Amino acid sequence: MSYDVEKPDEQWRAELSPAEYAVLRQAGTEPAFTGEYTDSKTKGVYSCRACGAELFTSTEKFESHCGWPSFYDPKDSAAVELIADRSHGMVRTEVRCARCGSHLGHVFEGEGYPTPTDQRYCINSVSLRLEADES
Repeated sequence: MSYDVEKPDEQWRAELSPAEYAVLRQAGTEPAFTGEYTDSKTKGVYSCRACGAELFTSTEKFESHCGWPSFYDPKDSAAVELIADRSHGMVRTEVRCARCGSHLGHVFEGEGYPTPTDQRYCINSVSLRLEADES
């Protein structure tokens, strides 16, 4: 897969903290209920911490009580890439940044949340950077 933003691994390691690198570049997961955006109600745009692409907005964020920030839709469907993930003995759908290929989290469907899409984009806080609205 080719991305608009591609860097050698050494450069990603130099630019990202060890926790950011583990999640964004190695598809890790931050511990539940530890991320800075899990309970955030700040209005704004959530961008990829690796490349700055705009991914989600606070308008689509909702309380799922799952331990990670949850969104029912990306800001723009072309902003994220969905990939079948068969690791850990189950089939899930991985969510990656479409601009740099960084791992963001997973998307789940049909869980019964009262959202317009019946989807839950379960995203690691460490994958995101929130730019608060200026109002």
